[in-house]
This record gives sequence, C-alpha cells and structure tokens, in this order.
Amino acid sequence: MDCEEMTVMTDSERILLLETVKRLQGLVTEVLNPDDFSKVKGILLRAAETAHLHRDKFGLNPVLFDLQTAVITAEEIGLNRASIISIVLHNCVSEGVIGMEEVKGVFGEDVAHIIRGILRVNELYAKNPSIETENFRDLLLSFAEDMRVIFIIIADRVNLMRQIKDRGEIEERTRVATEAAHLYAPLAHKLGLYLIKRELEDLSLKYLEPDVYYMIKDKLSATRKSRDLYIANFIAPVEAKLKEAGLKFHIKGRTKSIHSIWQKMLKQKCQFEGIYDLFAIRVIIDSAPEKEKQECWQVFSIVTDMYRPNPKRLRDWLSVPKSNGYESLHITVMGPEGKWVEIQIRTERMDEIAERGLAAHWRYKGVKESGTKLEDWLQDIRSLLENHDVESGERLIDRFKVDLYSDEVFVFTPKGDLFKLPKGATVLDFAFQIHTNVGAHCTGGKVNGKNVHIGTKLQSGDQVEILTSQKQQPKRDWLNIAVTPKARAKIRQSLTEQEMQVSTFAKEALERKFKNKKIEPEESIMMRLIKRMGYKHVTEFYKAIAEEVLDVNTVIEQYLELQERDANPSAFSTEQRSAENYVATVADDHAQGNADVLVLDNNLKGVDYSLAKCCNPIYGDDVFGFVTVNRGIKVHRKDCPNAQLLRARLGYRVLRARWAGKGSKQYPVTLRVVGHDDIGIVNNITSILNKEKNVMMRGISIQSSEDGLFSGTLTVMIDDQNQLTQLIKKLSTVKGVKNVTR
Repeated sequence: MDCEEMTVMTDSERILLLETVKRLQGLVTEVLNPDDFSKVKGILLRAAETAHLHRDKFGLNPVLFDLQTAVITAEEIGLNRASIISIVLHNCVSEGVIGMEEVKGVFGEDVAHIIRGILRVNELYAKNPSIETENFRDLLLSFAEDMRVIFIIIADRVNLMRQIKDRGEIEERTRVATEAAHLYAPLAHKLGLYLIKRELEDLSLKYLEPDVYYMIKDKLSATRKSRDLYIANFIAPVEAKLKEAGLKFHIKGRTKSIHSIWQKMLKQKCQFEGIYDLFAIRVIIDSAPEKEKQECWQVFSIVTDMYRPNPKRLRDWLSVPKSNGYESLHITVMGPEGKWVEIQIRTERMDEIAERGLAAHWRYKGVKESGTKLEDWLQDIRSLLENHDVESGERLIDRFKVDLYSDEVFVFTPKGDLFKLPKGATVLDFAFQIHTNVGAHCTGGKVNGKNVHIGTKLQSGDQVEILTSQKQQPKRDWLNIAVTPKARAKIRQSLTEQEMQVSTFAKEALERKFKNKKIEPEESIMMRLIKRMGYKHVTEFYKAIAEEVLDVNTVIEQYLELQERDANPSAFSTEQRSAENYVATVADDHAQGNADVLVLDNNLKGVDYSLAKCCNPIYGDDVFGFVTVNRGIKVHRKDCPNAQLLRARLGYRVLRARWAGKGSKQYPVTLRVVGHDDIGIVNNITSILNKEKNVMMRGISIQSSEDGLFSGTLTVMIDDQNQLTQLIKKLSTVKGVKNVTR
C-alpha cells in the first residue's frame, strides 16, 4: 500500500490492535498516571477522525506499529511512562494533530523532550542519509543526546525488522537490514541489550544473506537432539555438586546465534561442522545481594574442579562490571569428548540486567549507579562525531562501531583511582583521559613501576603513572598511537594550533623582509610562486620558511623574477642548458575529436559534463560525477584531493560514473618531475616526449635549487590512463630523474 494512502484498519489489524492495547495496558498500568490512557486514546481518535496518519513504505499501520514498539520498549527494555507516551504520540505531533505545547501541558516536559528527540531522528531519516553524508553524522550525534531516545529507536528498529520479511521493495529492506547490522546492533550491544542485539544480527543476516542464514538454521535443527543430549550429560554432574553445596540455582543451555556462528565460520575459515563451541551453559544463582560474588566464585571453583579450564578464556566482570552494568563470570572448560564449553556464572539480578540491559539496572538499582559511566560513554561518542575531520562515511561508521563494540580495560593511578578505557588504549590515551594538559605534555609513563613508551598498550589491572615535560608538544605521529576519540580530537586540535602559529610567525618574517626591500607583494603573484615552488598548501610553504628549509631571500628573488616575467615576458628566453628556471609552453592546436562516452549513475548517457580542474581526470581513470549548483556535472577522479570532502558533506549530489567507448580525444595531464640538475636533463626529458606517438607537450616549467636538485612540471596531452602509465615509466628511466608523479 502506498505510504500516502490514508490509514484504514483492516479486520486483522483491528483484532491485532485490540490485543496489543490490552497487552500494553497490562505492562504499563503501574507506571502511567490514572488518566494517561484515556488522554492518549482521545488524541489517537482525533488523528483517526482527521485522517492525518499514513502508512509507511512497507504499508504498516502507524498507530498499530507504534503500539507494538511501545510493547517492546516496556516488556523487553523496561522504560517508563514518559517513553511509552512519547512513542505512541510522536506521529500525532509530527502530523499536527497535537502541538508540542499541548503535549507539555497535558503530559509534562519530559514527554515533550523525548518526542523532540524522536522527531529530530525522523527528520534526519526523511533525508535518506547515506553513510557518506553529513546528515548521517548528525543522525548518529542525535542518538547520543538522550539515552531514552536511543532505547526507543532500537525498539522501533526491532519492530520493523520483525515485520518486513515480505513487505516493500528489496532495496528498502536491504537498507533497513544493513543499518540494523551496522548501527542498531552495536548500540544494543553497548547498552547491554544482548537478546535484542542477537535478534537484530540474525534478522539482518536473514534479509541480507538468506542462503547462509537458512543453511546454518537447518544444520542447527538437524544437530539439535545430539546437542541437547550433550548439554544434559554435561550439566548432570554439575547440578549434583551444586546441590551438595546447598546453592539455589538453575542451569540453562543456550545455542549461539546464527550470526555469531557465521562470524566464527568466516574468522576461522571453516565449515559449520568445524565450529566446536556452538552453545554456552549459564548457571544462574538465587543469591542474596551480600553473597553474590562469594557464591559465583564458589560455583566457579566447583565447575573447574570437575572440568579442566582454559585460563586464557577467563573473563571476570564480577570484580569490575562493564560500563553498561553487565556483571558475570565466564570460563571455558574442556567437557566430555574433548569439546570446549563456555560457562557463564551469574545471579538472578545479574541475568536480568544481562537480558534487558541498562533499563533493568536503572529500574532496580537506580540511575546513579551507572549514570556517570554512561555519561562518559556518551561524551566519547559526541567527541568522535563532533570532530569534523575530512574522512569517508565508511571510516566514520567503522570508528563508531568500534567504539560501541570495544571491550574495556580498567587501570589505576598511583593513588588507586580507577579509570575505564577501551581495549587497545595506550599510555597516551590514559594521559589525555586524566586531563588535556597532561596528555599534551606526556613524554612516557610508568606501568607497574617500569618506564614505558607513550605507545604502550594497557592491560586491566595496570597501575599507571604519567611522566610529563613542559617542553613536550603533541606530534603528528601521536595520531598513530592514540585510539580514544577524546585523545585524537585534542591532538588534532593542538596540531592545527601549532601550524597556525608557525604559519603566522613565518608570514610575518617574510613580510618584514619584503618591507625592508621596499617591495609591496601582490597576492596573485605570491600564490603562483607558492604553487610553482611545489607547495600544495600555503601552510606548507610557511612551515618550510619557519623550519629554514626554504630561504626567505630565495623566495624574494623568485618573486621578483616572476614579477618581471609578467611585466616583460618577451625578455626571457626559454632555452636553457640545464634545468635552472626552464619554462616552455606550446600552443594547443591539437584537434580534440568527439567527446568520450561517460555513463552516469544508472546507465545514464548523453548528459553534458565537464572535467574538474582540481584533479584533471582522463579516460580510464576511476571517476565519479558531482552535480554543481550552476555549472552542470563535474567529473572528478576518485582519488581527487576534494573527493572525501564532497562525499562527506554533499554525498547526495555525488553520482556513480564510468567510461565507455574506446577513448576518442586527448586530455591535459600535469606531471611533477624531481631529479638531479645535470646538464642536458631538459633535452633528455623533451626527447622522450617527442618520440612518443600521440603525446603532445603543452608546457614545461622546471626550477633548480642550490643542492643540485631540480623540480618542475610537464603538461602533456594524453589519450588515456594506459598511455599515461607507460609515459611515466619511460620518464622515470631518464638518467638523473628520481621521481615522476601525476
């Protein structure tokens, strides 16, 4: 059904609606105010009467869908009044059935705040944000604004994934499933919603790779009897020993998820039959709060006395729980028939938190218990997303996922203060975690009393002392050492500030020199000079001056020469014996021929386009199209310096493109050549160009330096990428030439 079609309940939907309402009432009666339900019902009836609500892309009824999401949120996550009301009413607010001020007056500011968060996320989704757009960064950042909104959108996505098997277009199902795997499952993992994470991953695999999903599902069904028998035989003696010890408990075996089995098959490069740990056994103790840890370790002792443990697979989240509240003791033991079996030991309280995540922790233990750790995590996410480095959307989402999935290490200061860091964090990360100034001046550290390098990776339990020096400043290679978003953001910020200071100092020094010689520099000539001297960016030019790699007097001399060339070009001969200041241009009288065929997006041909000047693509290059505001379609190379910026910020204007045909015209290409300034070097280079068939030289500009080297540019007309590759190879063989690059 079209998403614009007005919502009309089918008979089956009415029956399901009544069942869902009854189920929701049973779940939330205790948390709602006495008149909440009747008020919400009145607003929904008002929406139905005015026919404001519409079905979505999958033909799902919005009222029924939101009620189902509310059930998931209440039953499987455990959120309270404000969240439940917000889920049911956000569409009514979006469609103007009820205003935000009325919501605030009737239900309170908390409900209005959550609805604003949901609408913000929906607004960004309406823009169809691909992971290559700025909208997607904003979407992720919205997730980190309010914890309850994160829970609600996860519940919404679970509900959607459960219902889209035979609905909508394949492309839309694929998009929803891909987002579930890349974004929502990692979020659920971080928040301790392990059952929901497992379901999202399995459903994503089902929609994205159905053959794999059903292959594993069928094999699990076929081996279920033997697996159940093995678990029963493994559990029986353990149960007997635990009863002898007087413990109250129950044991359950759980088969690993289809998605996790598939990941193991990929990682271990083996078939289904090669996966030995298809299941885990959970021992859940009914324990008093003050005896929880003692009795968990007692169970651990009993199990490891019976079955040989693998010490490398011990995971102790009893002593220091995860930041999402997860507490448990994991050990892998050798069971009958030489099979490894994972045992998870926890109490009833710990199991509920593990199953339902942080919401259960808040409900039974209070927000304060985990509020600080959660806020630290949210701040890390914000730091990662607000750091607007130019990077691809794929890299951004990978870093986002890594931060969500990362295991944790716990380290101590010499005074005994505990800090949590992601697994793989270094001494440098720890320094920035303590304070930005400590990180900026870090020279190394002491781990457990031993001096170590700033790049040393930390392990749980390490006691770490940071060594500093006021002379120390962040360096660019620190970005290869730091892994936490906070540390990397602060390092980049410091490097930018340093470069700005250096550039300012050097620019002032150069301006003083010009002033001393009574020269008023022209900006246009200066920019040409910087480019001619081989610097891509102004900051690189001034950095070279500051570091005395480039002499100020040399700059002034070349500036004056360039100024004089502009004033009297005929006075300068282009014939030079060596490479010193050699410049030559050749008129372009080459016939261009017919335009090559460029295929855009979905096999679209015959569209006018032009080649971008920033990267000068040629036939055979990997390219993409970019829709400009008033200059039509520009074609860029995929490795264009501006490519990442265009994709990240204006991804919706990027088109797929490829060359077709055989190549029917020539393209200008500029090559940068570096080498030894030997007599005759220019003649040798131009000789190669003259011998090349269908290669025409447009210009050559070469400058020599005092150290006997030269650098310069060649502009040639070329047929395609293959011809360019061959030409670069031939030029590289010229005696004295060290490097030739495009």
